[in-house]
Amino acid sequence: MGKQRHVHALEGKQRHVASPPAELVSRAREGQPLAVARLISLVEDASPALREVAAALAPYTGGAHVLGLTGPPGVGKSTLTSALITAFRARGKRIGVLAVDPSSPFSGGALLGDRIRMHDHTTDPEVFIRSMATRGHLGGLAWATPQALRVLDAAGCDVILIETVGVGQSEVDIVSLADTTLVLLAPGMGDGIQAAKAGILEVADIFVVNKSDHDGADRTVHDLSHMISLGRREITGPNWRPPIIRTTATTGSGLDDLMTALDTHHTWLVSHGELQTRRTHRAAAEIEAIALDTLRTRLRHLHGAEALDTLAKQVAAGELDPYAAAEAWIASL
Repeated sequence: MGKQRHVHALEGKQRHVASPPAELVSRAREGQPLAVARLISLVEDASPALREVAAALAPYTGGAHVLGLTGPPGVGKSTLTSALITAFRARGKRIGVLAVDPSSPFSGGALLGDRIRMHDHTTDPEVFIRSMATRGHLGGLAWATPQALRVLDAAGCDVILIETVGVGQSEVDIVSLADTTLVLLAPGMGDGIQAAKAGILEVADIFVVNKSDHDGADRTVHDLSHMISLGRREITGPNWRPPIIRTTATTGSGLDDLMTALDTHHTWLVSHGELQTRRTHRAAAEIEAIALDTLRTRLRHLHGAEALDTLAKQVAAGELDPYAAAEAWIASL
C-alpha cells in the first residue's frame, strides 16, 4: 500500500512539472499536497519560473499565523511541534510545517528528517509537512524558507509552524519570519545563564520549559524568570512580558496553557499593531535579500567578473585594500 502510494505521488509530481504556476497555485489552494510540494520545490531550486510563482501567490498571502519554534538540540522541538499540530487540528485549522534541517555537506540534503517524528499527521490531508535543508545557510533557516512560507500561506494554511535546527546564536533569524517565537529549553541543559549567552533567549515571545517532569525544571524556570526581570527585547514593546510555560510534549501536559499563551500573544499583536509591524519588517527583509541576490548575480554575469578577478589578485597581493577594491569594482560597472 505504501509503495503504491509512493508511486502515485511520483506520477502526480511528474504531471505537475509542466504545470504553469497559476495552475499550481489554484491546485494548492484546493488542498492538493502535490501542488504545494511542487511549488516549494520550485522555490528551493530557484526555478526560472520563481518570479511568476511569486506573482501568482501574492494575492492569497497574509492570512496565516506563523509560529517559530527554536532552542538548543534535544529539547523536544519536533515532539512539541507534533503536539501543537494535534491541538490546532482539534480547532479545525489547516496546518503547514516547515522543519528546517541541517544539510549534508556532500549531498546538500536534509539530515534529520523531522517528518518521521510527526508520522501521526502524515495521512491528514489538512496537514502539510516539509523538511527543508539549510544548504549551509546561517541563522538556522534555509534561504528559501520565506518563499516556502508564502506557498503554505497561499495554500490556505491557518497556522504555519517553522521548526529550526537549533544551532545557538545564529538561531535568532527565526524572529524575522515568525509572528510568535517560542524558545524551548529543558531541564539538565546546563546553567540558565549560560543558555542566555547562546544568543537565543532574547528572541522569545513565549518561553517553553519542555520535559518539565524531569528534575531541574524548577531551577530552569527560576533562571528564566530572573533573566526576564533583567531586561526584555525592545521589539516586543513595553506591554508584553514573555510568559514561561511548562510542558511535557510526550504526554500533552501543559499544552492547554501553551495554546492559551499563543492566543493571548496573537491578540496582543493585533491590538497593538505589532502584527502588521512585524510582517512589514519581514517583507522588507525579503525584498532586500532578493534585491541583493539579483544584483550579485548581475554583477558576476556582466563584464565585472573579469574586473573582480583582477581586483581580487591585487587585494591578495597586498597592493590594494578590499574597500578601495570594492569602490573600484562598482565604478567600473
